[in-house]
Amino acid sequence: MSEPVDPSKVRAEAVVDLGAIRHNVAALRARAATAQLMTVVKADAYGHGMIPVARAAREAGADWIGAAVLDEALALREAGDTGPIFCWLTTPGEPLEQAIAAGIDLSASAPWEIDEIAAGVDDRPARVHLKIDTGMSRGGAVPEDWPDLIRAALAEVRTGRIEIAGVWSHLASSDEPKSPVNEYQVATFTSAVDVVESFGIDPGLRHLANSGGTLALPETHFDLVRPGIATYGLSPFGHEVPGEEFGLRPAMTLHARFAMVKRVPAGVGVSYGLTWTAPKPSTLGLVPLGYGDGLPRHASNGAPVQVAGERRTIVGRICMDQCVVNLEDDQAAAGDEVVLFGPGVDGEPTADDWADAAGTISYEIVTRLGARVPRRYVGGR
Repeated sequence: MSEPVDPSKVRAEAVVDLGAIRHNVAALRARAATAQLMTVVKADAYGHGMIPVARAAREAGADWIGAAVLDEALALREAGDTGPIFCWLTTPGEPLEQAIAAGIDLSASAPWEIDEIAAGVDDRPARVHLKIDTGMSRGGAVPEDWPDLIRAALAEVRTGRIEIAGVWSHLASSDEPKSPVNEYQVATFTSAVDVVESFGIDPGLRHLANSGGTLALPETHFDLVRPGIATYGLSPFGHEVPGEEFGLRPAMTLHARFAMVKRVPAGVGVSYGLTWTAPKPSTLGLVPLGYGDGLPRHASNGAPVQVAGERRTIVGRICMDQCVVNLEDDQAAAGDEVVLFGPGVDGEPTADDWADAAGTISYEIVTRLGARVPRRYVGGR
């Protein structure tokens, strides 16, 4: 086991509060109390660390863990997770037999997927969730092809090679709870379940709700909800309805330490292209993080940070490995802490603030943090 690193000596780090993860999972369970809960940990748990987050979620009572791709699902099993795991995104020729042998539930959107899953069965049937496209036009069988998918699944049910474990879909506009698209998708989903039952098949778990649905659309809860971003304390509605209104706590704080601080005269340009010019003599702090670490370059000349309790702004273009903060006339020194984003409870910027500066969503801000930024976990058990 590696020795703990002194936070005061690291270049930068993302601190992940596992206590916040457990708190959020419990809050989401309460929000959808009539349904089971799947914690989605795809993309390294939205940048927070898949294995630690999955363990914290299980501790808080998550019934299921959701992984997008096969490598993620298998890594969860290798790390010792023995509970229900659902994996929904595979391509032809992937080693599905490994997932089936590991007891991982799989998704099927077309008859060829049923065939590939059945071909991977050895001594245990594969558990399959049939996906209907309810209007997002991404994965899933369109309603016209839905009966063909059911017939293909039913044929393999009769051979004993698969079990139908669920029927599912995904919401396209749950971040807009009043959108008529949500009502349409619920109706389409309900009709798809009716078609399954018309074949004499138990649909198993019916699941549709993501974070937005879990928080704001109880009619989408059915038997299982699949919150992703809300698990990490971030609201799918952004600033419009902050996460704290749902009792959520952001779990990640991104820190760095100044690599250099210097005084520059008025008129000096900063960073590539010299897109910002000091309007007066100014103190600049060099932050050793850039787009190579996951900071969005689109947040140049506007992203907020906190230094010594004060909000400051990144000036000039964000570079691959570094960016520059305008400290105006404040005193600072190399090694001083910079908080790029966090929960916001102490006045620091949030992931939503960075998303606004970059013209994106908070999901991207936390998920894109790269491997050069070490994660440090607090609030563990």
